[in-house]
Amino acid sequence: MQAIIIKKPGGPEVLQLEESDSPRPQPNEVLIEVKASGVNRPDVFQRMGGYPAPEDAPDDIPGLEVAGIIKEVGNDVMQWKVGDKVCALVAGGGYASEVTAPAVQCLPIPKGLNFVEGASLPETFFTVWSNVFDRGNFQKGENFLVHGGTSGIGVTAIQMVKSMGGKVFTTAGTDEKCDYAVKLGADLTINYKRQDFEEYLKDKKQSVNVILDMVGGDYTAKNINILNPEGRLVIINAMKNAESTINMKKVMVKRLTITGSTLRARSPEFKGTIAQNLKKYIWPKIESGEIKPVIFKTFPLAEASKAHELMESSEHIGKIVLKID
Repeated sequence: MQAIIIKKPGGPEVLQLEESDSPRPQPNEVLIEVKASGVNRPDVFQRMGGYPAPEDAPDDIPGLEVAGIIKEVGNDVMQWKVGDKVCALVAGGGYASEVTAPAVQCLPIPKGLNFVEGASLPETFFTVWSNVFDRGNFQKGENFLVHGGTSGIGVTAIQMVKSMGGKVFTTAGTDEKCDYAVKLGADLTINYKRQDFEEYLKDKKQSVNVILDMVGGDYTAKNINILNPEGRLVIINAMKNAESTINMKKVMVKRLTITGSTLRARSPEFKGTIAQNLKKYIWPKIESGEIKPVIFKTFPLAEASKAHELMESSEHIGKIVLKID
């Protein structure tokens, strides 16, 4: 098969297209002929040597989400058959023409979507469901804030929470991105380069029940300040700084929950439960058009380095996807 190989930790140029051995599915897995693969921020961290793959995933082929056609099924797989069109969350190896995935981490491509759109879904949709609805316990009618509203996570979180009855606030780095977030359903947007989100929300007399944060650093204390009593802060990345200073008295007085998670190393059983919730609650909303995939740009597999350059520029809105012929 063809695959993008990380030759050594470094910049985008270390991503090279090469021939590699095809993987073989375990009894609980399927082999997917990949048609498209989503590009995500963790792929960049892996390329740089800062996000090692789990033991059961290739450490030299990045890629956490794919869409394609099932080519082979393991002996214990009953829910899928050869020829089924699926999208899947994988622990690595997605930048390739073939990849294996636990059967429980596969979902049917929603009706009306193509392979590129299907490949844009798993990583962000699994992440948002797990952290906002399971860990963050979001409830209908609550106020929700997501930082980085036009990132892959952001465009997903805005649409999912809005569709589930929430009021959505978000931050973004340009007026264009703020305007796009509004089009996706955000009720209030803040250009963080011109306005302090804590002060802005206080001026608007808006407090928040659930926050999904990917920034860390000094955002943590500000997040705590704007949370309602019983509020929940869920941290899934710390792009600014992994270390923060917080006022524990505020946490205690407001009875806040501060939590965080990473998804990649969790078990197939854990991810399979998320997949079933997505299929039940979110996939119908995608098929009806209430929630839409947001694709910014596609690249051929051989141009994975250019896709990473775009990801690192943060100039994109939504998802970047690799197409595999």
